[in-house]
Amino acid sequence: MRKRTFHGGVHPFEGKSFTEKKKIEPLPLPQQVFIPLQQHIGAPTTPLVEKGQEVKAGEKIADANGFVSVPVHASISGKVKGIQNILHPVSGKGQAIVIEGDGEERWSEAIRFEENYLDLPVEQMRERIKEAGLAGLGGATFPTHVKLSPPPDKKIDVVILNGAECEPYLTADHRLMLEQPKEIVEGLKIIMKILGVHRGIIGIESNKPDAAETMRKTVGNYKEISVEVFPVKYPQGAEKQLIKAALDREVPAGGLPMEVGVVVQNVGTAKAVYDAVVYQKPLTHRVVTVTGEGIKEPKNLLVPIGTLFRDLVEYCGGLTENAAKIIMGGPMMGLSQPGLDLPVVKGTSGLLILEEKHARLPEPEPCISCGRCVEVCPMNLLPTSLQLLVDNGKIHEAENLNILDCIECGSCSYICPAHRYLLQSIRWGKRQVQEMRRKSA
Repeated sequence: MRKRTFHGGVHPFEGKSFTEKKKIEPLPLPQQVFIPLQQHIGAPTTPLVEKGQEVKAGEKIADANGFVSVPVHASISGKVKGIQNILHPVSGKGQAIVIEGDGEERWSEAIRFEENYLDLPVEQMRERIKEAGLAGLGGATFPTHVKLSPPPDKKIDVVILNGAECEPYLTADHRLMLEQPKEIVEGLKIIMKILGVHRGIIGIESNKPDAAETMRKTVGNYKEISVEVFPVKYPQGAEKQLIKAALDREVPAGGLPMEVGVVVQNVGTAKAVYDAVVYQKPLTHRVVTVTGEGIKEPKNLLVPIGTLFRDLVEYCGGLTENAAKIIMGGPMMGLSQPGLDLPVVKGTSGLLILEEKHARLPEPEPCISCGRCVEVCPMNLLPTSLQLLVDNGKIHEAENLNILDCIECGSCSYICPAHRYLLQSIRWGKRQVQEMRRKSA
């Protein structure tokens, strides 16, 4: 019998206990939101509103430019203060629509219930998902309607819902599976219909037995969907690793899951698909885990997109005296932030605050050639060689060593006894290769 796992991986401190028992709480309406025009992979959006205009929650305020793009919607009702450059948690800076709230939660009249949603034509389902502004909520923020539009020659036979949530500290997906399992399962059924698939898998790590039990009860006797539980190992939640564990299929180097007949979606995305198709409700809110030793009252919050990190922290009691580092996401793949005056975006799964004792990285030392980074790399790469090439400006050679296959999980940096900044160098090298390819194109 094969092992239901993947090559490599590590076992970092989980940190789930801060919030895994905390129910999702709606954050009180913020006084204002800063909604970035760019919150997804692909073409940026074009504003549809101007200063002084009244808007309602759910109203489209910026439209997509091109196929690989999705619109942006107001997350609160109020008045547009303007469009300005702000600090962006992913890109560093960017334009955002600023809305001053009216303190009321007035919603667009476009939101309504569709009783026979599974009978809708596939193209209408896909269009509703696009118009709702859905992008992957697991962190990759790839436009969902594009992922659900594979080329005709790519025959999809399995959909996997990713409920692994392997990133330490984060529990947003865990709580969604416990609190809104019906919406997740129905969202999966919609995805399966769009793709013409008759097999769905909900993948969950074994450290969430309550979520697995809840999802199994919700699926019931529906034979086309199964709930699969996998051993805890990071990065179990990465698409290619989840596919290997669930189906023993290997996505080829440089390829996408569709190459092996699979589409992977996050459980939060499935819930958003349900909202989009059944209620024509746009993506205006998301669940964010606010956690870590540096926060006084860790919580799971339902947050309007565009809300400043500062509002989340204040609702969670504020920072502890020794709080020292702010990370959007988790400690392995998250991005360090320069402060709290940055907005929640569609890819904000968590806000992690670390205290000084955990925030400071040791000084890197010379490589001791132990090979541990090679052993744990889930993509079978050579992290030390890639770092050496990038640091010496040999970008073509790094490209030939498949640097673009790196999923940036950070396992190599985590395990390195010399504390080398392997991921940082590789991430920089990937950007250089991508820029080089753009210029040559």
